[in-house]
Amino acid sequence: MRLLGLGRFDPSARFAGGVFWFAAHTPAGPASLGLARDGGELLATAYGDGATWMLDHAAALAGLDDDVTAFPALAATHPVVAELARVHRGIRFPATGLVFPRLTRAILEQKVTGKEAFRAWSGLVRRHGTPAPGPCPDLWLPPTADVVAGLAYWALHPFGVEQRRAQTILRAATLAASLSRCTDSASLTRRLLDIPGIGPWTAAETVRTVFGDPDAVSVGDFHIPNTVAWGLAGEARGDDARMLTLLAPFAGHRGRVCVLLESAGIAAPRFGPRMPIRSFARF
Repeated sequence: MRLLGLGRFDPSARFAGGVFWFAAHTPAGPASLGLARDGGELLATAYGDGATWMLDHAAALAGLDDDVTAFPALAATHPVVAELARVHRGIRFPATGLVFPRLTRAILEQKVTGKEAFRAWSGLVRRHGTPAPGPCPDLWLPPTADVVAGLAYWALHPFGVEQRRAQTILRAATLAASLSRCTDSASLTRRLLDIPGIGPWTAAETVRTVFGDPDAVSVGDFHIPNTVAWGLAGEARGDDARMLTLLAPFAGHRGRVCVLLESAGIAAPRFGPRMPIRSFARF
């Protein structure tokens, strides 16, 4: 379920008491969904005006609709991927069907550290979102597109978001209704790439979770090309072109390979200092 949240302390997606909780504004209204395991079964409970919508989409949100039937044959062509597919065989891609919250989070993650992205997302949700329905403590609904569209770009500065990313989020908010009408990864990707401030990385991060797209590759990422080059070819460094070449045999599941490598903790050697944690709010 980690693809649905930004870290363990995401205010809108978290584990509490053995239950995974996910809060969102659905087409039917605000709702929260709780997912828990009972032996070999998945139990889903939902609250709020959009509870029925959440329950109808519970299997997709839990990744149970993720089709992996073609992947074992592809994985078998590379010993590392074959082993990852065996050890992490339970990993599935969830599909939320909800564009704006995931797109907003992806924009906030552009070219910053994970801690900076979490700080921005958490601040935005807690300041402009609302408490989620249901019994989960401290679970929040992300702000709606209408709420975000009504903000000035400098309203995001206290969360460490500079003007460029802030204005991209505001553009996305004004287009949220039309974006939500896209029915597949290809059409949503085309629409997203037409928006100033959104590139292939942001589009891939979005469609991977909105549609559970296992082939979405985050081109332009700082770490992933090195991870793929190291994990699949033993090369300490790689660029996007090399990454795509190494992933080509896994077409249809290229994003799945990237997620498996990350899940296994595979990372290329580091040769320099970590990126510093910055605070635009203090500039």
